Amino acid sequence: LGRLAACYMDGMATDGVRGTGYSIRYEHGIFKQKIVEGQQVELPDSWLSTGEVWQIPAMDETREVKIGGTVDTYFDDNGKLIVNYHDYTPVLAVPYDMPISGYGTNNIARLRLWKAQSPIALDMKLFSSGEYLKALEKHALAETISMVLYPEDNHREGQSLRLKQQYFFVSATIQSIVRKHRAEYGTLRNFHLKHVIQINDTHPTLAIPELMRILLDEEGYGWDEAWYIVTHTIAYTNHTVLAEALERWPQQLIEKWLPRIWQILIEISNRYQRALTDYFHGDLSKVAPMAIIWGGEVRMANLCVCACFKIN
Repeated sequence: LGRLAACYMDGMATDGVRGTGYSIRYEHGIFKQKIVEGQQVELPDSWLSTGEVWQIPAMDETREVKIGGTVDTYFDDNGKLIVNYHDYTPVLAVPYDMPISGYGTNNIARLRLWKAQSPIALDMKLFSSGEYLKALEKHALAETISMVLYPEDNHREGQSLRLKQQYFFVSATIQSIVRKHRAEYGTLRNFHLKHVIQINDTHPTLAIPELMRILLDEEGYGWDEAWYIVTHTIAYTNHTVLAEALERWPQQLIEKWLPRIWQILIEISNRYQRALTDYFHGDLSKVAPMAIIWGGEVRMANLCVCACFKIN
C-alpha cells in the first residue's frame, strides 16, 4: 500500500494534479530485521531520526478527534437532530506536511502526516506523589496511536489500537478537507463537485461514516442529502480479494470506541440491507454475503461497495 501511495504522490506531482496524500506520522515503521542464529529478530525502525527534516509542522491546522465516550441524540422543537457527545477521550491530530517534488517539473504535491498528541494536562498531583506512570497514563493512551505502523492485531488490544489509528487519521483528514472547503465556499452542498476522496484499501473506510457524521451533526443536513454528497465524493481502491485483506471489525469494538460512527453504520447497513432484500426478493442466502453488518461483524469492503461511486 505504501509503494502504491508513493506512486500516486509522484505521479500527481509530476502531472500537476492538485492532490494531497494523508496518513499517520508513525514514530516507528514495521520493524528493522536482524538475523540472529538463523532467527528473525525485530528491532524498532525509528525512521523519524532521519526523515523528519523534510516535514513542515502546521500547528494552526491541528484537529481534535474524539475516541470512546457516550452519545445522546434527540430532536429539538424544530425537528433538528441534536447530538451530545460526552465522556470521550480527546486526541489532537497535529499535521506535518512533506513536499513531494515532481519529475522534470516544478510541481509539488503534499503528503500530510498526522501525529497524535494528548491535550490533557499532566496530573502534577500524581507525579509529585511519585506515581509517574499513572500521571502519564492518559498521555500514553493518546500518543500510542501514532507510535507504530501496523501493530499486531492477533489480540483485542491490538485490534482496538488499529481501529483507533484508522479513525484518528480519517477523522482528522475529513475535518481538514471540510474546514478548507467551507472557508472557500461557505457551504458543503457543492463538496462532491470539488473533491474526490480516494481510499486506499479498506483501512480508511471509516471516511464514509465520518463524512456522514459531519454533514448530519455539524452541518444539519438531512440523511438523503448527506448520503448523496458522500456517495459522489468517495471512491475505493481494492488491492486483493483475499479474505484476510478485506477488513471485518467486531461490532463491539466500534460500539465501544466510536459510538456515533456505530449509530451511522447501523443506519447505512439497515437501508442497504432493505434494498438488497427487495432486489433479491427476500432471499437471505444472497443478502447475507453482501450485508454490511452481519453476524456481529462490520464488513468494510461491503461498505465501500455500497457507498463509493467508483471502485479501482
